[in-house]
Amino acid sequence: MVRTETLEQFYARHYAGNSQPANNAGQGHFNVFLRACSQKTPLSRRDFYKVTLVIGNGIMHYEDRQIVIDRPALVFTGPQIPSCWEPTSTEQSGWFCLFTQAFIESYQHKYTIEDFPLFKAGGKHVIFLDDRQLAFLSSTMQHMMEEMDSDYVYKYDLLRNYLRILMHEALKIEAAPIVEKTTSAASRITTLFFELLERQFPIDSPDHALKLKTANDYAENLSVHTNHLNRSVKESTGKTTTQHISDRVLKEAHALLKHTDWNIAQIANSLGFDEPAYFTNFFKKHTGNSPGTLRNSNAVTSF
Repeated sequence: MVRTETLEQFYARHYAGNSQPANNAGQGHFNVFLRACSQKTPLSRRDFYKVTLVIGNGIMHYEDRQIVIDRPALVFTGPQIPSCWEPTSTEQSGWFCLFTQAFIESYQHKYTIEDFPLFKAGGKHVIFLDDRQLAFLSSTMQHMMEEMDSDYVYKYDLLRNYLRILMHEALKIEAAPIVEKTTSAASRITTLFFELLERQFPIDSPDHALKLKTANDYAENLSVHTNHLNRSVKESTGKTTTQHISDRVLKEAHALLKHTDWNIAQIANSLGFDEPAYFTNFFKKHTGNSPGTLRNSNAVTSF
């Protein structure tokens, strides 16, 4: 089951008895820690961003895939990326920093955190490092640890710059350019549509039913005509609004079948299908298999 973890829950789970550091004068939260994660973590979506320098072997599990980490890597997670970590070696070290959107965007900058490719849902979030890259990024993380304990009056500005170094070094390694935002009306409507679509997920309870199910539902919520929404999305992406909705529902169906013990009827209801048979037909149409076949295949480890 995908759950949501808040900053407060994170500190309570990892640092019981220690107070959560104060936010940066109303400009968001930031902290950095040494890592020694020797236990499997639950599949969860967090309401904060996290950059982890992983030294140690393990598996990053996502809703629809898993990535084996057998060498040092920089791992990016955020609110749109449900994930969990499964260590496969006893030796685990490195560092991680966690921060809120307000922290990284608390000064004027050309790009918002949601524009950053490595934090986008469905993107590549694990960047493997060679020895030179590991040495440089380890040094940067060590500087961040030291700066957190300093009395420097502008330390959060400096920490913000260190954080951007991590992000941009990862982009250089991956050679994934930040895409300029377009300003067309079609692009703006499409962006709003995708933001609204992603906010419907993950579904964390069988009692929760998907509220927006059709292109018309999304158009009404965005206060535009359905035809206008469809034209904009098709112009910007080459796919229809209905196709995008179906793709996202299908992705969530895979996650629920693999990572929960809900029965098929509960999953169908949570995804907005009036009858389990409608869900089964939808799933078979798009995958060629029944929901039960996927569940029984054990293609991905369940938690």
